[in-house]
Amino acid sequence: MSRSGGRPLRELVAAAGGGATWVETGAALSQALAAAVPHDAMRLAGADPRPDLAICSFSFWHGYEADFSRALLRGCHTGNDPYQWADLASRQVPAAVVGLNPGRDRRHLAARQLFTGHGVGSELRLLLRDARGVWGTLGLLRAEGGRQFDADDITAAARLTPALVAFLREYVTAVPLCPASPSPSPGVLLVGPDHDVRAATANAVEWRACLADRQAAPAWTGKAFFGGLSAATRAGATPLVVGPPAFYGRWIACQAERLGEDVSVIIQAATAAQLLPVLCSWYGLTARERQVVEQLCDAAAPKQIARRLDLSVHTVNDHLRAVFRKTGVHGRDELITALSG
Repeated sequence: MSRSGGRPLRELVAAAGGGATWVETGAALSQALAAAVPHDAMRLAGADPRPDLAICSFSFWHGYEADFSRALLRGCHTGNDPYQWADLASRQVPAAVVGLNPGRDRRHLAARQLFTGHGVGSELRLLLRDARGVWGTLGLLRAEGGRQFDADDITAAARLTPALVAFLREYVTAVPLCPASPSPSPGVLLVGPDHDVRAATANAVEWRACLADRQAAPAWTGKAFFGGLSAATRAGATPLVVGPPAFYGRWIACQAERLGEDVSVIIQAATAAQLLPVLCSWYGLTARERQVVEQLCDAAAPKQIARRLDLSVHTVNDHLRAVFRKTGVHGRDELITALSG
């Protein structure tokens, strides 16, 4: 990736889609970004661009030490971090450097203490935002004793936003919608007040095993993810995170809600209602195309869809062809199968 973000991303997408591991993909991304912004470690996370959710559904890391990474994410999830998504989103350039000049602010002091304890100098943090929303985050880390990130580094990183959004979208949409194998039945996890998983049904254990085999990512990433769902739920949200088959092997949905002192998380193959809004974002479906697909999922034939939406049958078929082209499916049956989980 050049300083303008011009290096073709197809090599990285092909590597990820061709069986590259979580570790290999993270290393390739870090190497591609290093020409623009030198760093010692990198993390790139993808999220469906919805304004109501600040939890990423998949991520790649390279060079971050495991204990530091989990503590960093826990601070972000529990509000003990100086730059939440909302803090970055309020800026004209949605980026900041974490770990500098803590002053007396509690969150900055906590970050500085964490960084010092793990030999970290600073972290450049960037929201990957465009006109359609926030697609994820980029974090770049430099070790203690090296040059700290500055305004020039922020400018250079921000220039990479279009290329990184393009990578995330190509990564998600590069694999078939339909899974290659049947999905396990829904499972339930219980997350305690300490944000750690304390119990799981047999189906949830099966889900976690399937996902671990697919991702080949370290165990702390999953623990941090469920901890984030727990923290968001305890803050008053009812989070739903839908993850893509490029990362998980199938479209999965994790829905969390309070259950006494615990937070229950249902993990399952995404239903049509859960999946369709996400597909519209990642695949660029229009509002009208979404309406047509919703009618299709309701078992309506093109003539019925045309009557319900006050369109011609020709226009309905045009919308369906556009949906098939964008999602890579070969017809209505395949699309319905993909949406049925």
